[in-house]
Amino acid sequence: MRNRNDFKRLHMLDGMEILYAQHHRLDFPDHTHGTFNIALILHQTFSVKLSGKVLRAPIGTLCITNPQEVHATPCEQIMGNTFTTFYVAPDVLKSMNGDADVFFEEKVIYDEALFLEFLSLSRNPSDTAPQYERRMLNCLAVLVQKYAVPSIFKSSELRLFHEFLDEHQQQSFSLADTAKKFGMNSFKFLRLFKHETGLTPNRYVIQKRIEAAKDLLLHADDLLEVAVSTGFYDVPHLTREFKKLVGVSPGVYRNNSFNIVQF
Repeated sequence: MRNRNDFKRLHMLDGMEILYAQHHRLDFPDHTHGTFNIALILHQTFSVKLSGKVLRAPIGTLCITNPQEVHATPCEQIMGNTFTTFYVAPDVLKSMNGDADVFFEEKVIYDEALFLEFLSLSRNPSDTAPQYERRMLNCLAVLVQKYAVPSIFKSSELRLFHEFLDEHQQQSFSLADTAKKFGMNSFKFLRLFKHETGLTPNRYVIQKRIEAAKDLLLHADDLLEVAVSTGFYDVPHLTREFKKLVGVSPGVYRNNSFNIVQF
């Protein structure tokens, strides 16, 4: 079965994004998001590697990851996975929780009514219909009220490492040279960075480059310019890494044009 992925970025709710994945076979490597990921599982059991465990989300469930939680998604290689994911800014959910941080300890949620409402919203996204935003806000409010816990999620980080890597993300990354700047050998730097962030420095740099590319794609027409300015060798290199993390090509993301898939 042919893989068919589409993407939509709305202007409402701090730029909420929606990924439509149909028969997706490409594994998502270890990565994080600055958003809550709310995935609707539509076909084939969905797997997520999180905190050293593999979680299984059956068809008809919601699968949630919190902002900055390191996770990976190994996809089914024969039939592929079919799912829809909403990427929701933390402040949107925080506003529904008395301005307190929101955290979902339960990652796989069995709630038929909530699932069906999210599914309906995924099929008819609209920036212009006021009732769409009201329905989405109500759906998110129910999710927070029923399943959020008072725990505050704190992602561990080495700010000095992050600041250095963010500053040099558009340059060729050298583990040996970077470790040397911190007075460490490569092994110690790699071990410490992975322990504190859950990501390798190389994966962290690529993720930051993809985030920068997403911002540029909303305004730039030249894919080669976007690729080079964000530290990729060429358009195929950008496309390969972009699809690993975003699920669609840079062109699809930029155009925000798709046909709603009726699953």
